[in-house]
Amino acid sequence: MLSSSSTTVKNLLLKKRLCFLLKLVCFVSSVLIFCEFLIYYVVIFQCQWPEVKGGAHMGKKETSTSVLKAIILADTHLLGEIKGHWLDKLRREWQMERSFQSALWLLQPDIVFILGDVFDEGKWSSPQAWADDVRRFRKMFKYPVSTELVVIVGNHDIGFHYEMTTYKVNRFEKVFNFTSGKLITRKGINFVIVNSVAMEGDGCAVCRTSEAKLVALSHKLNCSQQKPNHSNKRCSDVEKLPASEPILLQHYPLYRKSDAECSGEDSAPPEEKNILFKEKYDVLSQEASQKLIWWFHPRLILSGHTHSACEVLHAGKIPEISVPSFSWRNRNNPSFIMGSITPTDFSLHKCFLPYESRVFTIYCAAGALLVILILAHFQLLTPPFYFAQRLISKHKAV
Repeated sequence: MLSSSSTTVKNLLLKKRLCFLLKLVCFVSSVLIFCEFLIYYVVIFQCQWPEVKGGAHMGKKETSTSVLKAIILADTHLLGEIKGHWLDKLRREWQMERSFQSALWLLQPDIVFILGDVFDEGKWSSPQAWADDVRRFRKMFKYPVSTELVVIVGNHDIGFHYEMTTYKVNRFEKVFNFTSGKLITRKGINFVIVNSVAMEGDGCAVCRTSEAKLVALSHKLNCSQQKPNHSNKRCSDVEKLPASEPILLQHYPLYRKSDAECSGEDSAPPEEKNILFKEKYDVLSQEASQKLIWWFHPRLILSGHTHSACEVLHAGKIPEISVPSFSWRNRNNPSFIMGSITPTDFSLHKCFLPYESRVFTIYCAAGALLVILILAHFQLLTPPFYFAQRLISKHKAV
Protein backbone atom coordinates (compact mmCIF):
# COMPACT_ATOMS: atom_id res chain seq x y z
CA MET A 1 0.00 0.00 0.00
CA LEU A 2 2.80 2.38 0.93
CA SER A 3 4.80 1.51 -2.20
CA SER A 4 1.73 2.14 -4.37
CA SER A 5 1.14 5.61 -2.89
CA SER A 6 4.87 6.37 -3.17
CA THR A 7 4.81 5.46 -6.86
CA THR A 8 1.76 7.68 -7.38
CA VAL A 9 3.53 10.62 -5.72
CA LYS A 10 6.63 10.07 -7.87
CA ASN A 11 4.51 9.96 -11.03
CA LEU A 12 2.76 13.19 -10.04
CA LEU A 13 6.10 14.90 -9.38
CA LEU A 14 7.44 13.66 -12.70
CA LYS A 15 4.36 14.96 -14.54
CA LYS A 16 4.68 18.34 -12.82
CA ARG A 17 8.34 18.60 -13.78
CA LEU A 18 7.64 17.60 -17.38
CA CYS A 19 4.77 20.06 -17.53
CA PHE A 20 7.00 22.82 -16.15
CA LEU A 21 9.77 21.89 -18.59
CA LEU A 22 7.30 22.00 -21.48
CA LYS A 23 6.14 25.46 -20.40
CA LEU A 24 9.75 26.68 -20.29
CA VAL A 25 10.44 25.28 -23.77
CA CYS A 26 7.28 26.97 -25.11
CA PHE A 27 8.26 30.27 -23.47
CA VAL A 28 11.82 30.21 -24.83
CA SER A 29 10.62 29.13 -28.29
CA SER A 30 8.03 31.91 -28.38
CA VAL A 31 10.64 34.55 -27.52
CA LEU A 32 13.06 33.22 -30.14
CA ILE A 33 10.40 33.00 -32.87
CA PHE A 34 9.25 36.55 -32.15
CA CYS A 35 12.71 38.14 -31.95
CA GLU A 36 14.24 36.24 -34.85
CA PHE A 37 11.31 35.98 -37.23
CA LEU A 38 7.98 37.64 -36.41
CA ILE A 39 9.39 41.00 -35.30
CA TYR A 40 10.45 41.80 -38.87
CA TYR A 41 6.90 41.31 -40.14
CA VAL A 42 5.44 43.29 -37.23
CA VAL A 43 7.73 46.29 -37.84
CA ILE A 44 7.71 46.34 -41.65
CA PHE A 45 3.93 45.79 -41.76
CA GLN A 46 3.59 49.33 -40.41
CA CYS A 47 5.32 50.79 -43.50
CA GLN A 48 3.08 51.98 -46.30
CA TRP A 49 3.86 52.99 -49.87
CA PRO A 50 3.79 56.79 -50.19
CA GLU A 51 1.27 58.35 -52.53
CA VAL A 52 2.46 60.34 -55.51
CA LYS A 53 0.95 63.82 -55.71
CA GLY A 54 -0.65 63.12 -59.06
CA GLY A 55 -2.03 59.80 -57.82
CA ALA A 56 -5.20 61.40 -56.47
CA HIS A 57 -6.19 62.38 -60.03
CA MET A 58 -5.62 58.91 -61.47
CA GLY A 59 -8.01 56.01 -61.60
CA LYS A 60 -7.17 52.86 -59.66
CA LYS A 61 -6.26 50.93 -62.80
CA GLU A 62 -4.07 53.74 -64.16
CA THR A 63 -2.33 54.26 -60.83
CA SER A 64 -1.32 50.62 -60.44
CA THR A 65 0.19 50.49 -63.92
CA SER A 66 1.90 53.90 -64.03
CA VAL A 67 3.46 54.08 -60.55
CA LEU A 68 6.72 52.19 -60.08
CA LYS A 69 7.18 50.83 -56.56
CA ALA A 70 10.90 50.81 -55.72
CA ILE A 71 12.83 49.80 -52.61
CA ILE A 72 16.26 51.42 -52.19
CA LEU A 73 18.84 50.19 -49.69
CA ALA A 74 22.61 50.52 -49.33
CA ASP A 75 25.79 49.25 -47.69
CA THR A 76 24.93 45.69 -46.74
CA HIS A 77 28.66 44.93 -46.20
CA LEU A 78 28.51 41.13 -46.19
CA LEU A 79 31.50 40.12 -44.10
CA GLY A 80 34.36 38.20 -45.72
CA GLU A 81 36.78 35.52 -44.62
CA ILE A 82 39.49 37.94 -43.43
CA LYS A 83 37.72 40.33 -41.05
CA GLY A 84 34.42 38.53 -40.56
CA HIS A 85 33.95 36.46 -37.40
CA TRP A 86 31.64 33.51 -38.06
CA LEU A 87 29.20 34.47 -35.29
CA ASP A 88 29.04 38.08 -36.45
CA LYS A 89 28.45 36.93 -40.03
CA LEU A 90 25.74 34.51 -38.94
CA ARG A 91 23.91 37.13 -36.89
CA ARG A 92 24.12 40.06 -39.33
CA GLU A 93 23.29 38.02 -42.39
CA TRP A 94 20.27 36.43 -40.72
CA GLN A 95 18.99 39.90 -39.73
CA MET A 96 19.38 41.27 -43.26
CA GLU A 97 17.91 38.16 -44.87
CA ARG A 98 14.83 38.19 -42.68
CA SER A 99 14.35 41.94 -43.18
CA PHE A 100 14.71 41.73 -46.94
CA GLN A 101 12.48 38.68 -47.37
CA SER A 102 9.83 40.12 -45.03
CA ALA A 103 9.86 43.41 -46.97
CA LEU A 104 9.47 41.60 -50.30
CA TRP A 105 6.58 39.51 -49.00
CA LEU A 106 4.71 42.40 -47.36
CA LEU A 107 5.44 45.26 -49.77
CA GLN A 108 5.82 43.46 -53.13
CA PRO A 109 7.98 46.07 -54.89
CA ASP A 110 8.47 46.20 -58.65
CA ILE A 111 12.21 46.82 -58.35
CA VAL A 112 14.92 46.88 -55.66
CA PHE A 113 18.09 48.98 -55.88
CA ILE A 114 21.16 48.26 -53.72
CA LEU A 115 23.48 51.28 -53.79
CA GLY A 116 26.87 49.66 -53.45
CA ASP A 117 29.17 48.12 -50.84
CA VAL A 118 27.32 44.86 -51.14
CA PHE A 119 30.41 43.10 -49.81
CA ASP A 120 32.86 44.20 -47.16
CA GLU A 121 35.97 42.59 -48.61
CA GLY A 122 35.34 42.54 -52.37
CA LYS A 123 38.27 44.90 -52.82
CA TRP A 124 40.77 42.21 -51.78
CA SER A 125 38.90 38.87 -51.76
CA SER A 126 40.35 35.87 -53.60
CA PRO A 127 38.34 34.16 -56.38
CA GLN A 128 37.24 31.45 -53.94
CA ALA A 129 36.24 33.95 -51.24
CA TRP A 130 34.43 36.05 -53.83
CA ALA A 131 32.46 33.02 -55.04
CA ASP A 132 31.48 32.22 -51.45
CA ASP A 133 30.37 35.82 -50.81
CA VAL A 134 28.29 35.83 -53.99
CA ARG A 135 26.65 32.53 -53.02
CA ARG A 136 25.65 33.91 -49.61
CA PHE A 137 24.39 37.13 -51.17
CA ARG A 138 22.15 35.24 -53.59
CA LYS A 139 20.70 33.19 -50.76
CA MET A 140 20.00 36.24 -48.58
CA PHE A 141 18.66 38.50 -51.31
CA LYS A 142 16.76 36.03 -53.45
CA TYR A 143 13.70 37.56 -55.08
CA PRO A 144 10.62 36.44 -57.02
CA VAL A 145 10.17 36.74 -60.79
CA SER A 146 7.79 39.67 -60.26
CA THR A 147 10.60 41.77 -58.70
CA GLU A 148 13.78 43.06 -60.33
CA LEU A 149 17.05 43.51 -58.44
CA VAL A 150 19.60 46.13 -59.55
CA VAL A 151 22.97 46.30 -57.76
CA ILE A 152 25.33 49.30 -58.02
CA VAL A 153 29.05 49.00 -57.39
CA GLY A 154 30.75 50.50 -54.30
CA ASN A 155 34.31 51.02 -53.14
CA HIS A 156 34.24 47.92 -50.91
CA ASP A 157 33.18 45.82 -53.91
CA ILE A 158 36.06 46.79 -56.21
CA GLY A 159 38.29 48.94 -54.00
CA PHE A 160 38.89 52.67 -53.80
CA HIS A 161 40.21 54.22 -56.99
CA TYR A 162 43.84 53.35 -56.19
CA GLU A 163 42.81 49.68 -55.58
CA MET A 164 40.35 49.39 -58.47
CA THR A 165 41.40 47.13 -61.33
CA THR A 166 39.75 46.03 -64.56
CA TYR A 167 39.66 42.47 -63.19
CA LYS A 168 37.66 43.51 -60.09
CA VAL A 169 35.28 45.66 -62.13
CA ASN A 170 34.67 42.89 -64.67
CA ARG A 171 34.17 40.37 -61.87
CA PHE A 172 31.45 42.53 -60.34
CA GLU A 173 29.85 43.30 -63.73
CA LYS A 174 29.69 39.60 -64.61
CA VAL A 175 27.79 38.69 -61.43
CA PHE A 176 25.42 41.66 -61.25
CA ASN A 177 25.12 42.68 -64.91
CA PHE A 178 26.38 46.10 -63.85
CA THR A 179 27.71 48.71 -66.26
CA SER A 180 28.51 52.30 -65.44
CA GLY A 181 26.55 54.59 -67.72
CA LYS A 182 23.80 52.02 -68.09
CA LEU A 183 20.24 53.25 -68.47
CA ILE A 184 17.38 51.33 -66.90
CA THR A 185 13.93 52.45 -68.07
CA ARG A 186 10.87 51.10 -66.30
CA LYS A 187 7.32 52.43 -66.82
CA GLY A 188 8.73 55.44 -68.66
CA ILE A 189 11.12 56.30 -65.79
CA ASN A 190 14.84 56.68 -66.54
CA PHE A 191 17.41 55.47 -63.99
CA VAL A 192 21.08 56.22 -64.69
CA ILE A 193 23.58 53.82 -63.08
CA VAL A 194 26.92 55.40 -62.14
CA ASN A 195 30.19 53.79 -61.04
CA SER A 196 31.13 56.65 -58.72
CA VAL A 197 34.48 55.02 -57.87
CA ALA A 198 35.48 55.64 -61.49
CA MET A 199 34.67 59.38 -61.30
CA GLU A 200 38.23 60.17 -60.23
CA GLY A 201 38.91 62.37 -63.26
CA ASP A 202 42.52 61.23 -63.71
CA GLY A 203 42.03 59.52 -67.06
CA CYS A 204 42.54 55.95 -65.85
CA ALA A 205 41.35 53.23 -68.25
CA VAL A 206 38.23 52.35 -66.24
CA CYS A 207 37.51 56.06 -65.64
CA ARG A 208 37.78 56.94 -69.35
CA THR A 209 35.44 54.13 -70.37
CA SER A 210 32.92 54.98 -67.65
CA GLU A 211 32.87 58.71 -68.44
CA ALA A 212 32.56 58.07 -72.20
CA LYS A 213 29.44 55.94 -71.61
CA LEU A 214 27.97 58.60 -69.33
CA VAL A 215 28.57 61.35 -71.89
CA ALA A 216 26.95 59.27 -74.66
CA LEU A 217 23.96 58.50 -72.45
CA SER A 218 23.68 62.16 -71.49
CA HIS A 219 23.47 63.08 -75.16
CA LYS A 220 20.68 60.56 -75.76
CA LEU A 221 18.66 61.75 -72.77
CA ASN A 222 19.08 65.42 -73.63
CA CYS A 223 17.98 64.79 -77.22
CA SER A 224 14.95 62.81 -76.02
CA GLN A 225 13.82 65.66 -73.78
CA GLN A 226 13.77 68.23 -76.56
CA LYS A 227 10.42 69.33 -77.95
CA PRO A 228 9.32 67.59 -81.18
CA ASN A 229 9.36 70.83 -83.17
CA HIS A 230 12.85 71.71 -81.98
CA SER A 231 15.33 70.98 -84.79
CA ASN A 232 18.80 69.82 -83.84
CA LYS A 233 21.07 68.12 -86.35
CA ARG A 234 23.07 66.45 -83.55
CA CYS A 235 19.92 64.64 -82.42
CA SER A 236 18.63 63.56 -85.81
CA ASP A 237 20.06 60.03 -85.66
CA VAL A 238 19.88 59.54 -81.89
CA GLU A 239 17.67 56.80 -80.46
CA LYS A 240 14.78 58.43 -78.64
CA LEU A 241 14.28 57.55 -74.98
CA PRO A 242 11.38 58.40 -72.65
CA ALA A 243 11.42 62.16 -72.03
CA SER A 244 11.37 61.72 -68.24
CA GLU A 245 14.15 63.50 -66.34
CA PRO A 246 16.50 60.81 -65.01
CA ILE A 247 17.18 59.60 -61.47
CA LEU A 248 20.86 59.06 -60.65
CA LEU A 249 21.83 55.94 -58.69
CA GLN A 250 25.38 55.78 -57.30
CA HIS A 251 27.41 54.82 -54.25
CA TYR A 252 29.33 57.99 -53.38
CA PRO A 253 27.27 61.09 -52.55
CA LEU A 254 27.82 64.24 -54.57
CA TYR A 255 30.16 66.76 -52.98
CA ARG A 256 29.12 68.33 -49.68
CA LYS A 257 31.35 69.75 -46.97
CA SER A 258 30.05 67.57 -44.15
CA ASP A 259 26.89 66.15 -42.58
CA ALA A 260 26.43 69.29 -40.45
CA GLU A 261 23.12 70.16 -42.15
CA CYS A 262 21.75 66.61 -41.97
CA SER A 263 18.94 65.88 -39.52
CA GLY A 264 16.80 62.98 -38.40
CA GLU A 265 17.15 60.08 -36.00
CA ASP A 266 19.29 58.12 -38.45
CA SER A 267 21.60 60.96 -39.44
CA ALA A 268 25.26 60.94 -38.38
CA PRO A 269 25.99 61.13 -34.61
CA PRO A 270 26.50 64.71 -33.30
CA GLU A 271 30.24 64.14 -32.77
CA GLU A 272 30.67 63.20 -36.47
CA LYS A 273 28.47 65.77 -38.18
CA ASN A 274 31.05 68.57 -38.31
CA ILE A 275 33.91 66.39 -39.56
CA LEU A 276 34.84 67.67 -43.02
CA PHE A 277 34.47 65.20 -45.87
CA LYS A 278 37.44 64.27 -48.02
CA GLU A 279 36.83 64.57 -51.76
CA LYS A 280 37.12 61.32 -53.76
CA TYR A 281 37.00 59.37 -50.51
CA ASP A 282 33.92 60.35 -48.51
CA VAL A 283 32.16 62.17 -51.36
CA LEU A 284 32.73 62.81 -55.05
CA SER A 285 34.96 65.71 -56.00
CA GLN A 286 33.35 69.06 -56.75
CA GLU A 287 34.35 68.68 -60.39
CA ALA A 288 32.80 65.20 -60.77
CA SER A 289 29.64 66.34 -58.98
CA GLN A 290 29.23 69.31 -61.31
CA LYS A 291 29.79 67.07 -64.33
CA LEU A 292 27.00 64.66 -63.33
CA ILE A 293 24.56 67.49 -62.66
CA TRP A 294 25.47 69.22 -65.93
CA TRP A 295 25.31 66.02 -67.99
CA PHE A 296 21.99 64.71 -66.70
CA HIS A 297 20.06 67.48 -64.91
CA PRO A 298 18.56 64.76 -62.67
CA ARG A 299 15.34 65.23 -60.73
CA LEU A 300 16.62 63.00 -57.90
CA ILE A 301 19.95 61.53 -56.76
CA LEU A 302 20.16 58.45 -54.53
CA SER A 303 23.46 57.50 -52.88
CA GLY A 304 24.92 55.56 -49.94
CA HIS A 305 28.48 55.19 -48.57
CA THR A 306 28.23 57.34 -45.40
CA HIS A 307 26.07 54.76 -43.53
CA SER A 308 23.93 57.68 -42.26
CA ALA A 309 20.89 59.46 -43.65
CA CYS A 310 21.06 62.91 -45.19
CA GLU A 311 19.01 65.05 -47.54
CA VAL A 312 20.80 67.71 -49.58
CA LEU A 313 19.57 70.17 -52.21
CA HIS A 314 22.02 70.72 -55.08
CA ALA A 315 21.87 73.85 -57.25
CA GLY A 316 18.86 74.87 -55.18
CA LYS A 317 16.52 72.36 -56.82
CA ILE A 318 18.00 68.84 -57.16
CA PRO A 319 17.42 66.67 -54.06
CA GLU A 320 19.93 64.01 -53.06
CA ILE A 321 19.01 61.34 -50.54
CA SER A 322 21.86 59.51 -48.79
CA VAL A 323 20.47 56.11 -47.82
CA PRO A 324 21.77 54.76 -44.47
CA SER A 325 23.30 51.31 -44.08
CA PHE A 326 21.04 48.26 -44.17
CA SER A 327 23.29 46.38 -41.72
CA TRP A 328 22.97 46.33 -37.92
CA ARG A 329 26.75 46.09 -37.82
CA ASN A 330 26.85 49.74 -38.91
CA ARG A 331 23.75 51.09 -37.15
CA ASN A 332 21.34 50.35 -34.35
CA ASN A 333 18.44 51.51 -36.55
CA PRO A 334 18.88 50.37 -40.19
CA SER A 335 16.27 51.36 -42.75
CA PHE A 336 15.44 51.40 -46.44
CA ILE A 337 13.65 53.83 -48.72
CA MET A 338 10.28 53.11 -50.31
CA GLY A 339 9.67 55.12 -53.46
CA SER A 340 6.50 55.56 -55.50
CA ILE A 341 7.77 56.94 -58.80
CA THR A 342 6.13 58.15 -62.03
CA PRO A 343 7.74 59.70 -65.14
CA THR A 344 7.02 63.18 -63.76
CA ASP A 345 6.94 62.85 -59.98
CA PHE A 346 8.08 60.77 -57.01
CA SER A 347 7.31 60.34 -53.34
CA LEU A 348 9.67 58.72 -50.80
CA HIS A 349 9.09 57.16 -47.40
CA LYS A 350 11.61 55.67 -44.98
CA CYS A 351 10.91 52.28 -43.45
CA PHE A 352 12.87 51.50 -40.28
CA LEU A 353 13.83 47.97 -39.35
CA PRO A 354 13.70 46.63 -35.76
CA TYR A 355 16.07 48.46 -33.43
CA GLU A 356 18.73 46.03 -32.26
CA SER A 357 18.71 47.60 -28.79
CA ARG A 358 14.99 46.81 -28.46
CA VAL A 359 15.52 43.20 -29.50
CA PHE A 360 18.32 42.96 -26.92
CA THR A 361 15.99 44.46 -24.27
CA ILE A 362 13.31 41.86 -25.06
CA TYR A 363 15.88 39.07 -24.66
CA CYS A 364 17.12 40.49 -21.34
CA ALA A 365 13.57 40.87 -19.97
CA ALA A 366 12.67 37.35 -21.09
CA GLY A 367 15.87 35.97 -19.56
CA ALA A 368 15.17 37.68 -16.23
CA LEU A 369 11.59 36.37 -16.21
CA LEU A 370 12.84 32.87 -17.02
CA VAL A 371 15.25 32.92 -14.07
CA ILE A 372 12.48 34.10 -11.72
CA LEU A 373 10.14 31.34 -12.91
CA ILE A 374 12.78 28.64 -12.39
CA LEU A 375 13.72 29.90 -8.92
CA ALA A 376 10.07 30.16 -7.91
CA HIS A 377 9.32 26.66 -9.20
CA PHE A 378 12.09 25.12 -7.11
CA GLN A 379 11.06 27.30 -4.14
CA LEU A 380 14.43 29.04 -4.15
CA LEU A 381 12.70 32.39 -4.42
CA THR A 382 10.14 33.23 -1.76
CA PRO A 383 7.09 34.90 -3.31
CA PRO A 384 6.47 38.43 -1.97
CA PHE A 385 3.05 37.37 -0.53
CA TYR A 386 4.57 34.69 1.68
CA PHE A 387 7.45 36.92 2.66
CA ALA A 388 5.02 39.63 3.80
CA GLN A 389 2.89 37.04 5.61
CA ARG A 390 5.92 35.82 7.58
CA LEU A 391 6.83 39.34 8.57
CA ILE A 392 3.28 39.93 9.90
CA SER A 393 3.32 36.62 11.85
CA LYS A 394 6.65 37.52 13.49
CA HIS A 395 5.34 40.98 14.39
CA LYS A 396 2.20 39.47 16.05
CA ALA A 397 4.33 36.96 17.96
CA VAL A 398 6.38 39.82 19.39
